[in-house]
Amino acid sequence: MKELFEKFNSFNILIVGDVMIDTYLWGNVDRISPEAPVPIVSVTKKENRLGGAANVALNIQSLGAKPIICSVIGEDIEGNEFLSLLKKQRLSDEGILRIKTRPTTVKTRIIAHSQQIVRVDEEMDENISSETTKLLLHKINKIIAAKTIHAIIFEDYDKGLITKELIEEVVLLANAKQIITVVDPKKRNFLFYKNVSLFKPNLKELREGLKIDIDPNDQDQLEKAVAVLQKQLNIGQVMITLSEKGVYINSKKDKMLIPAHVRIIADVSGAGDTVIATAALCLAAGLNAQQTATIANLAGGLVCEYVGVVAINKAQLQENLFKLSSVLKTN
Repeated sequence: MKELFEKFNSFNILIVGDVMIDTYLWGNVDRISPEAPVPIVSVTKKENRLGGAANVALNIQSLGAKPIICSVIGEDIEGNEFLSLLKKQRLSDEGILRIKTRPTTVKTRIIAHSQQIVRVDEEMDENISSETTKLLLHKINKIIAAKTIHAIIFEDYDKGLITKELIEEVVLLANAKQIITVVDPKKRNFLFYKNVSLFKPNLKELREGLKIDIDPNDQDQLEKAVAVLQKQLNIGQVMITLSEKGVYINSKKDKMLIPAHVRIIADVSGAGDTVIATAALCLAAGLNAQQTATIANLAGGLVCEYVGVVAINKAQLQENLFKLSSVLKTN
């Protein structure tokens, strides 16, 4: 157990994906507006956090490895705030590209009495231009040439950063250098992720991506869906997150459903970020599919105990892993 987390400390993980600022307005509701039948939230606290692919980076950092984010933000006030948040977290901005034509994505959540009242999104989700893609690829190539990269994570929030061209070029480069590639996909690019190491859709994304209905209680249906994916994309491992049912893992050696751990769920926001970050580090450390899925499943469940998007707590994960230490034994 201890050796596993010590391995994490030596890893450099490249994260390619849509970044954003998660803004939280915390307050209380004591009355209904006279203007419309909506609650009035009296704000007591405001907080900006790193979100999207940047939250994946926070999870990587929390687990002891060094994350490097490759993404695009705007030349705006929100972009300045994003860079300020990176600096506060001691995260590198070497992979960040600023452009005038796109705003920095901001998601504002208004929360009262531990309940999310509403979310307001400020964003542009059109694909970035071919020119911007080339500029970002130049940054990625430069980073990979200068550092030993142990895994590349595609964190796709469908905001337009990740394009078919970007996927193909990065995967080609990664495979040439034998770098693990893991994917948290969305519908738009679902079938473009060919030849990656690990593909991690949730059930909704799997249904939308393959345009088929799947019963999560029927493992045979899950296996057939994964077979379609593996045939089309030539993927090494597929891990499907099934919310309260756990995760289904399918690789050359393992095909199994790993149940979720019973716990009090406060907020599922950001759980997928934690799962993909943990899975990437486990694969980089040489763990097999079952071990990787079990640990990632546990990590994703732990962050659901907190309100808002939060990174995994390394000490808490270690403590819980001691109870499941048998999963770390080589099969």
